[in-house]
Amino acid sequence: MGVALLGCLALPWALYLGGPAVTAALRYDRAAIRQGEWWRLLSAHWVHLGTWHLLLNCAGLCLLWMLYARELRPARWLLVAACATAAIDAGLWWRDPQLQWYVGLSGLLHGVWAAGALLQALRADPLGWAMVSLLALKLLVEQHAGTSLLVTDLPVVTAAHVYGALGGLAALAALALARKPL
Repeated sequence: MGVALLGCLALPWALYLGGPAVTAALRYDRAAIRQGEWWRLLSAHWVHLGTWHLLLNCAGLCLLWMLYARELRPARWLLVAACATAAIDAGLWWRDPQLQWYVGLSGLLHGVWAAGALLQALRADPLGWAMVSLLALKLLVEQHAGTSLLVTDLPVVTAAHVYGALGGLAALAALALARKPL
């Protein structure tokens, strides 16, 4: 699984090294998506505002990988990532039509956090319940404050965190409906 993590870390760095033109071509851009540039719905989650933004998201990815590698084997990880991505894109498109652009991995990371923590909690691990509670509290406070609890010097779309978490939970619901062991 270490190779997969390295790939997940290498992709945003490679895109970042492409410079601002690559970020502009790959970000979630409402007008461009409306004109048929659908790839932006996937690529937006892998491009970043700058070095600090990228470092924070990569650190979050590594932390979540360490916390939830047991719960989220590669196939589950991909399902969670796909559901979180779809939920973020759908949420931004239909619930936040005023949002014109978006970049970053943090929404997807919240999906991994939600799915991994709930799976851990369902194994009766107290840390899982603590992490579910911490995530719920973080999301509630962010929605009330309108900004990120952890990052105040970057524009953060906190709605993407909620949509990502809901997408992570939707992935678990899909597994349960498919009668796959959680």
